[in-house]
Amino acid sequence: FPARPDSQLFIKDLHFDGVPVRIYLPREPSASKRRGVMFFHGGCGIFGSIRSYERICRYMARKSDSVVVSVGYHLAPEHKYPAQTLECLTATVHFLKAAETYGVDPARVILCGDSAGGTYAASVCQELGHRTDIPKIRAQVLIYPFLQALNFNLPSHQKNAAVAFLSQERTVHFVLKYLNKDCSLKEPILAGSHVPESINLKYRKWLNPDLIPDAFKLGYKPSLPTLFLPQVHEEVQELFEPWFSPLLAEDAVVCGLPDTCIVTCEHDVLRDEGLLYKKRLEDNNVRVTWHHVEKGFH
Repeated sequence: FPARPDSQLFIKDLHFDGVPVRIYLPREPSASKRRGVMFFHGGCGIFGSIRSYERICRYMARKSDSVVVSVGYHLAPEHKYPAQTLECLTATVHFLKAAETYGVDPARVILCGDSAGGTYAASVCQELGHRTDIPKIRAQVLIYPFLQALNFNLPSHQKNAAVAFLSQERTVHFVLKYLNKDCSLKEPILAGSHVPESINLKYRKWLNPDLIPDAFKLGYKPSLPTLFLPQVHEEVQELFEPWFSPLLAEDAVVCGLPDTCIVTCEHDVLRDEGLLYKKRLEDNNVRVTWHHVEKGFH
């Protein structure tokens, strides 16, 4: 469906190296080059579209006087992971190289995404952090991002286990649908049986309820040790890759990340992933702005 006309914006459907995008350019002439925003929509990687985020992208382009590029990555499971991350990366690199064509300062491009789109923004920033052949990303905006798939019993998972729209159980269900895995794996993954002790120990310095401020742990009960199931672990190897779980990236990668804005919501199972990533970034001297929505939900 083509975009409706807009009195304040030029809107074009294009392809960046084969990836569908919709670009929103302010009509008002600018005395200098504008900011650019690469936007990756949410939807667990299995639904959502350029069209469903049309109003949000128009609003961003108008209110920030920026050129916004909404990326229409192909959805899983028909397009197998990591096709979604790769397409977001491809579109970003194309835009950074061609930014001036659209009146954008290539040194003022940010990546932005919500939910799974926040995962893609985080992953693309990690991938581009040390590249010297293209302009640096100026900043990333992560709106209640999904950042790890090792522990589904953090305080926010327990507190918001039954909250619509994204419950604790549905989170794991969508993860398995996204990877085209058997949904019978849901219960052992919820219990943590997919993670061997060696991996739990390795990532405990980054993925640990003790790192979450006490104000966010009211009523929290540490989960009991569970039996490790090697067959489940073998089935879900993707969950341990930084492209799927950006919180697991090494410090050498995290320290190269740009200025970051993280948005968390109180009534959201993913709240604590944002809090843990905030701490990781700050520990690596990355400048972070954090906005917490007390009455917000996923």
